[in-house]
Amino acid sequence: MPLIDVTAAAGLAGFQHDTGARGEKLLPETMGGGAAFFDFDADGDPDLLMTNSARWPWEDGAEFEQASESRPGSPPPLGGAGPSVAFTPPNGDGEPGPRLYQNDGTGRFTDVTAGSGLTGPAYGMGVACGDYNADGLPDLYLTALGENRLYRNGGGGRFEDVTVATGTAGAAEDWTTAAGWFDADGDGDLDLLALNYLEWSREADLAQPFTLTGRERGYGRPRAFGGTLPRLYRNDGDGRFTEIAEAAGFHVFNPATGEPLAKSLGLTFVDVDEDGDADVFVANDTVRNFLFLNQTAEGEPGRFVEAGVRAGVAYDEAGAARGAMGADAATLRGDRDLGLAIGNFAAEMTALYASRRGAALFADEAAAAGLGAATRPDLTFGVLWADVDLDGRPDLLAANGHLEPEIARVQPGMTYAQPPRLFWNAGPTAAPEFLALGPAAVGPGFEKPFVGRAVTAADVDLDGDPDLLFTELGGPPRLFRNDLAVGRHWLRVTVVGAGENPGAIGATVVATPDGGAGTPVQTKTVNPTRGYLSQVELPLTFGLGGAETVTLRVVWPDGAARTLTDLPTNQAVRVEWPAP
Repeated sequence: MPLIDVTAAAGLAGFQHDTGARGEKLLPETMGGGAAFFDFDADGDPDLLMTNSARWPWEDGAEFEQASESRPGSPPPLGGAGPSVAFTPPNGDGEPGPRLYQNDGTGRFTDVTAGSGLTGPAYGMGVACGDYNADGLPDLYLTALGENRLYRNGGGGRFEDVTVATGTAGAAEDWTTAAGWFDADGDGDLDLLALNYLEWSREADLAQPFTLTGRERGYGRPRAFGGTLPRLYRNDGDGRFTEIAEAAGFHVFNPATGEPLAKSLGLTFVDVDEDGDADVFVANDTVRNFLFLNQTAEGEPGRFVEAGVRAGVAYDEAGAARGAMGADAATLRGDRDLGLAIGNFAAEMTALYASRRGAALFADEAAAAGLGAATRPDLTFGVLWADVDLDGRPDLLAANGHLEPEIARVQPGMTYAQPPRLFWNAGPTAAPEFLALGPAAVGPGFEKPFVGRAVTAADVDLDGDPDLLFTELGGPPRLFRNDLAVGRHWLRVTVVGAGENPGAIGATVVATPDGGAGTPVQTKTVNPTRGYLSQVELPLTFGLGGAETVTLRVVWPDGAARTLTDLPTNQAVRVEWPAP
């Protein structure tokens, strides 16, 4: 399964992530950025949005304000956040900022940012895609250090900043990382969850005595900063949102101190108890992870119960919190077991929490599955499940890279730039087993070290297999075309929703191969919020091995269902919501 670096040929080599780092070593410089594959022009192929950070406002002696005021209508700070930084949003040629790339259908991209209306936010982090106004076009929410931005997709490649009108900016003191669209209250439209990372300010960061060798300043540690609270924006259906995180059960506090606990970086939605609604997994850095079980009854505005400890996903096997970054979930063994992967800090192996589907009770099987020793040397940010070889079993991808450029001086053998990893799912065994693939299997260019952060996937050239994009801190992205040459079959499924959720986020698809020995039944959910600060495309790709036909069972969030039989493989299909 050679993965070929086509970044330059695809037109993406010109993008350069700017951390803003100019010597002060401020923690936000180590964390960005994300990317999203989404079809902004509704032409059937995945386009691309790259987030970017910015130059700090005090560069070159520039004046800046602390404790700037939030936009009109913005909610107050959460969790006692520290002073904010007043940025001027990037909007000039050559300035840092998000970049929008249009796919021509063959995997070649053109930068169409100019004239798109996408000019911010100032110090960007992540992105979430969702059609909040149900007009058939995906809208964009860009997260940031400082206020976030919501852009309504107006068609024709134009986006309108509707942050103030919708009330979704957050506060100037927020440091928002992952965000995602889902139906939190079961009313059919998309709500928005935005996670915050740390209680951060430049003054607090510079005041910390972070040193490498006793003299030189190093990048700070999350433990030195206070925790935060997320924001949950309920879609009111009239172009406005109401922030309801506290009432919905998303505020978690340290029982000993009463201070906000969360230091959130990773987010994914998965129905762990199989009761028909989306539960929420949150990966936290140096504090316990959260699992919010959706207990919303009909007519309620959203009610969640935090059950991470009870479910076994809060800590490692020794009962310690880890430096968790990105997260993703998939069914591991056919349609039976759920696997939750979490990227962790160096010397902390990648987590693989496995559970019987519907049980909401997990055990970390990483070491037994071959991910222990293989991942312990890496500092892993982005993780992503993708069936790279189309054999019907999800493989695991990891984007790796350290925080500290000078780490080798204090930890011999540790490097700043690190190679990405592809762990091949070895197949139908009593327990999952993953093998780290080397250059002979994935191609010599794939393992070139870089300072990786996010990894996302889409079939950019529409040939049936998932292609992969990695982001680099302070560098260009890397797009790998999947040149699968083993003759396996596939099916690309676009689920079309009805009413207030045209993208069918939350719909479940079960693919049963007809024949094709060894190819398992597969269950997937339409959920673009996966990995680290990023989004995958909405269409689902099923690897079907040797099967030439397949049966699909699609269940929409409202319970409507359709079954399609004898579908030929090696094609793209659209499955529309069944009108009564």
